[in-house]
Amino acid sequence: MSDHRLKTNLIDGQEYDPQKRPRFNEIASFMRAPVATSLSDIDIGLIGVPFDGGTSFRPGARLGPRGVRQQSCLMRTKSHYSDIAPFEVCKIRDMGDVFIDRMYNIEDAHACIERYYREVCAHNIMPLTVGGDHSITYPIFKALAKDGPIGMVHFDAHTDTWDSLYGSKFFHGAPFRRAVEDGLLDPLRTIQIGIRGSEHSGTPNFSLESGMRVIFIDEFDELGVEGVLKEIKRVVGDGKTYISFDVDGLDPAFAPGTGTPEAGGISMREALRLIRGMRGLNLIGGDVVEVAPDLDPSGLTTLNAATLMFDMLCVLADARAKHPLNGQTTNHQR
Repeated sequence: MSDHRLKTNLIDGQEYDPQKRPRFNEIASFMRAPVATSLSDIDIGLIGVPFDGGTSFRPGARLGPRGVRQQSCLMRTKSHYSDIAPFEVCKIRDMGDVFIDRMYNIEDAHACIERYYREVCAHNIMPLTVGGDHSITYPIFKALAKDGPIGMVHFDAHTDTWDSLYGSKFFHGAPFRRAVEDGLLDPLRTIQIGIRGSEHSGTPNFSLESGMRVIFIDEFDELGVEGVLKEIKRVVGDGKTYISFDVDGLDPAFAPGTGTPEAGGISMREALRLIRGMRGLNLIGGDVVEVAPDLDPSGLTTLNAATLMFDMLCVLADARAKHPLNGQTTNHQR
């Protein structure tokens, strides 16, 4: 397909803008964004990583990108809360899914993901990803943190800093331990929010030992949203920061379609307020992971994941405009 497809409809010659078509029209893309035909002139790439080979319990997150794309057609093009219109601020494209040609081995799959994101970073594209299980964030960090360790705001029921499980050091419960060990993630600029899943018997709490700020769910209740936002800003400061949102950080009432749900989690209203409150941080990318559509026939989990993704896109677009990657301006500023 040529770049001409971005300008006109193949049949009727009308201007191609899927966001001006009915929501049920056109090929499903993230938030009805135009589909990329090349890697040039993209500020933010919306990317699917359909891999769940690192799950420890219920699989199904490989279908997350497809499910979130379907529900994301309901997203608006401007935030009612922040007044950010991300598609006006930045050039945003759905870049499709990472093709994982060796998906039956976690390390091989991660190598495919890393290669893809290295190319994305080489083209100065800020990634916003839908997984996939949480193990995918580790190879993404291998590409993003090439110039030094980054900070992270991590929403989850679990710390994901175990060492190994069933013989694998790369399953979805270990990505951030591996990232710290590899010098990709700065633990002193990492904050983990909503933690409540019990740790594996005999496993040291690497998060606390390495210096991460861990806000367990009981402290979350004590601090409230504003208190947590103050901690986020204190911990990550003005350095490069990534947002990683595991949907099991939400209470299962809002996200039953996930592999390892934990009762007593964060509400959607709290989650959205926290994401919106991160406007102004030096954000370099983000992900929403562990969405397993087939475990939630109602579609609630994919709808909420798409909603989280949109609010993340708003703050990322604002950051992309204020902190251009590699010192470059956005394509809308050229």
